[in-house]
Amino acid sequence: MKIKIITTGGTIDKVYFDAQSKYEVGESHVPDIFRESHVTVDYEVVNALRKDSLEMTDEDRALIRATVEAASERAIVVTHGTDTMAETGRALRGIPGKVIVLTGSLHPARFKNSDAVFNVAAAVIAVQTLPEGVYLTMNGRIYDPDCVRKNRERNAFEEIIGESSFE
Repeated sequence: MKIKIITTGGTIDKVYFDAQSKYEVGESHVPDIFRESHVTVDYEVVNALRKDSLEMTDEDRALIRATVEAASERAIVVTHGTDTMAETGRALRGIPGKVIVLTGSLHPARFKNSDAVFNVAAAVIAVQTLPEGVYLTMNGRIYDPDCVRKNRERNAFEEIIGESSFE
């Protein structure tokens, strides 16, 4: 099974610019994560966007959807900023014949204590084992995009409607 990795930016790919004292979205770190983790699955990385998810528009979501629809692969992982990941997940609903898993990180992949490697690994496993549909994976859990939100106070994702059917 070949996995298509579609990168869109977000914290996972942010880099710090000392001269400007701010973070900006840079090149995707997914290829580095796969190489350093000795991943042996067949995959291809496509860079669709380089945006903070708070800056994403409906047109950006349409581009992500078109990229997913055009992929010949059944297994799709989308790296995404965490603030609007669920919104993009909902925009990807209804694409037939695909397992689509969105993930990101709460800290840039370049940081020593980042959750990026764990979340990408969870998405790679999830996309190979889940049935057709759209999912988010963060904090060691799998979520339905309709039933999750980012809790900014806890800096974690949580269900918002009842019990998940994925437990």
